[in-house]
Amino acid sequence: MRLVFAGTPEVAVPALDALLTSERHEVAAVVTRPDAPAGRGRRLVPSPVAERAAEAGIEILRPARPREPGFLDRLRAIAPDCCPVVAYGALLPKAALEIPARGWVNLHFSLLPAWRGAAPVQHALLAGDEVTGATTFLIEEGMDSGPVFGVLTEEVRPDDTSGDVLTRLALAGAGLLAATMDGIEDGALVPRPQPAEGVTMAPKITVADAAVDWHAPALRVHRQVRACTPAPGAWTTFRGERLKLRQVSLAPDRADLAPGELAVDKQAVRAGTGSHAVELGWVQPQGRKPMRAADWARGVRVAPGERLGGEAA
Repeated sequence: MRLVFAGTPEVAVPALDALLTSERHEVAAVVTRPDAPAGRGRRLVPSPVAERAAEAGIEILRPARPREPGFLDRLRAIAPDCCPVVAYGALLPKAALEIPARGWVNLHFSLLPAWRGAAPVQHALLAGDEVTGATTFLIEEGMDSGPVFGVLTEEVRPDDTSGDVLTRLALAGAGLLAATMDGIEDGALVPRPQPAEGVTMAPKITVADAAVDWHAPALRVHRQVRACTPAPGAWTTFRGERLKLRQVSLAPDRADLAPGELAVDKQAVRAGTGSHAVELGWVQPQGRKPMRAADWARGVRVAPGERLGGEAA
């Protein structure tokens, strides 16, 4: 089939690679988000999908909004049979959905109808799901509500971050998306409606959502840090400055610390929660690189009774 691939971040690149190497399909162009400012200089940088497409010599479409007439005209001129999508990052209007004869097919990183929305893996970790997965489905105008072509499952490991799970799902999902394209071309796959039961939503997690509440139970703090790593990054404050928490583990041997209270010894740095303590693994002070919590604690000389939390400066 003649394809136009839509995607933006790094997790979409394995699927694009799988389609580029397919002997059955031609990727005629990619659709991605416009170049975005990055780094201290705020220089405009192309998306990972745009970079990969440029390497492959494929036409790149970067509409600010996919309802723009110029974009729709160009898509009609390319005349794709199908448009596979992975984390594109913008809602597709009806006018765009009607262009490819076999529709737009999304690879979504959850077991639909669970966790529809922008942050399915993060919400799965927050909820403590032990199994997640990926789904290919036909895009409709609703939010991730279209009929399903195929699924795969993935176990969530006890210390997985959202980045860990997304990396595995991106690789496994690439094969699922390629197989879905094959099945659509063969006529062997017929999409089936999603169940009406079990629908949960996974809206984008903001920086404000990633602030740790030390009065919450330790298990909740552990899940939140894992879910928000690497993005948007779980955080707290110490002495009025923001401190990112990049790794924590449960420390049930300490239940005597008040919420946010720090205990530092040669072996570990622990922080109290609403239940028992958590052990800080890696942290990132404001304006600095990530470091081991023990090195950070030695550098700032944590005093007895000092706590994490409060307003950032």
